[in-house]
Amino acid sequence: MATLTLATIAGLLYVLGRVMGSDGWTWLDVGIFTAFALSTPWTVMGFWNAIIGFCLLHFSKDPLAAVSPFADIPDETGPIALRTAVLMTLRNEDPARAFVRLRIMKESLERTGEDSRFDFYVLSDTDIPAVAAEEERLFAEWEAEFADASRTAYRRRTRNDGYKAGNLRDFLERWGGAYDLMLPLDADSLMSGAEMVKLVRIMQTHPRLGILQSLVTGAPSTSAFARIFQFGMRHGMRSYTMGNAWWNADCGPYWGHNAVIRVAPFARFCELPLLPGKPPLGGCVLSHDQIEATLMRAANYEVRVLPVEGESWEENPPTLLDFTKRDLRWCQGNMQYWRLVGLPGLLPLSRFQIAMGIFMYIAPLAWTVMIALSVAKVFDPEIGPKEIELGIALFAGSFLMSITPKIAGMLDAAFTPGAITRYGGPLRFLASSLTEIVFSIMLSPIAAIRLSIFMVSLLFGRSVIWSGQQRDTHGLSWATAFAGLWPQTLFGLVILGILGWKAPGVLIWALPLLSGLVFAAPFAVLTASPRVGRFMVRIGLCAIPEERETPRDLGRLTGPDLKLGGPDMPAGPSGDLAPAAASS
Repeated sequence: MATLTLATIAGLLYVLGRVMGSDGWTWLDVGIFTAFALSTPWTVMGFWNAIIGFCLLHFSKDPLAAVSPFADIPDETGPIALRTAVLMTLRNEDPARAFVRLRIMKESLERTGEDSRFDFYVLSDTDIPAVAAEEERLFAEWEAEFADASRTAYRRRTRNDGYKAGNLRDFLERWGGAYDLMLPLDADSLMSGAEMVKLVRIMQTHPRLGILQSLVTGAPSTSAFARIFQFGMRHGMRSYTMGNAWWNADCGPYWGHNAVIRVAPFARFCELPLLPGKPPLGGCVLSHDQIEATLMRAANYEVRVLPVEGESWEENPPTLLDFTKRDLRWCQGNMQYWRLVGLPGLLPLSRFQIAMGIFMYIAPLAWTVMIALSVAKVFDPEIGPKEIELGIALFAGSFLMSITPKIAGMLDAAFTPGAITRYGGPLRFLASSLTEIVFSIMLSPIAAIRLSIFMVSLLFGRSVIWSGQQRDTHGLSWATAFAGLWPQTLFGLVILGILGWKAPGVLIWALPLLSGLVFAAPFAVLTASPRVGRFMVRIGLCAIPEERETPRDLGRLTGPDLKLGGPDMPAGPSGDLAPAAASS
């Protein structure tokens, strides 16, 4: 993987060097070259992840055995000996959303016959009194459904010290000694009982597994933004995750939820340090999951991902502004990694993963700088036709690499028997795929500019607030969209004006970039529109397989506007939901 990645980056930089150095190097050339070098590695790694994963899926006799030898369980029916705590962490979230999911998971576990080995904890950091009161009321109702009340508990902290990691640490100190495993969940998480039992059986069979991360997929949504985003993630992540799991091996990822964790080593080895200084870059670690994974691996326990679709779901942000808000929190957390990459005892691959977590957010800033400097380059009269051709070829090649995971996902679906049918048939799948590619082309520059502005603001002490997330479908007003996206619009209009004045021939190549920036606000309003979302549901655009063949537990979350299962397709059994939760 290192050879493929470094060789590809070297080739791209060689071509760029030919373009930049055609008339001698200037400070502008050096700036563009450096920015490109910083923005490229993440794209190249994604390209090779997808290629390797696709080859494993379709040219390997047993792809799962090649990347997940632990997944072969000798006895899948034997009794479970390990005790597992299922942990729902909350902070100012909709309580009805959380408790309906807990109820579904409890009942699903009961159907497996192994529910006696699972206990449930609701770990709240809520500081809004009305929300806290509703949590307590709903918990009391839910607790009454347990024959043994000792199998569930509700705890609320008055201060969210350490954020989510601190919430889990408090659980470990109070109750962790009674359990072998824990399974953290977010307020929007849902897992079937069969999936939970399967993961626990794997952990029971392989005692050196410290963290086993399930492959989490997006749940069906009536939000146009969420539908398009998770459609691309769904068919694209099979190849990508398979390739990533192949070379990460036992240094795999942990995403903070929907994963089974061995309690004793986690409690002993994975406590996060308190960083020196004040927020945003000091204090408690915000993005805790990847650091906990590297600490678990440093303690000689394996961290693995099961790279196959199972019954493990989450929800995606319903609007562009909600999406970027979540991204900013992750960005701030990853920028704290500068002080963690040198932690003693880490494996080299773990240090590389931490470094790439940093570069994941340096890349958008570098890309923004590169675009700004490249526009300034059009004032240089010394660039010849040959250099322009090389530059266009470089742009086209980089763009193709960036969408390769999507193309690999499309090909994977095409070559997997029955896969395209599960997405609604060839025409719907093709229309959905083209929609998602256009969506991604427009989304990428919008998100990059937003992250770039935030990265600069971190230097001046700006910090995000850890609180509840908006998860229900809702529209955006034009005023709200322009208020949040005017920098992208202005940046795009400036580029459009300069290119139209100095280099109109380049405009055609800049359209993918400019379309997202100039039309950022309309894009946000359109993709947030409940009417557009309902129309997409009605025609089956960007539908995921669960909308047509709905698992029983997911079918319990069916809302009145999202009919899981079309008129000609089977659907899972519907369930009864509280009206407050039905909108999900």
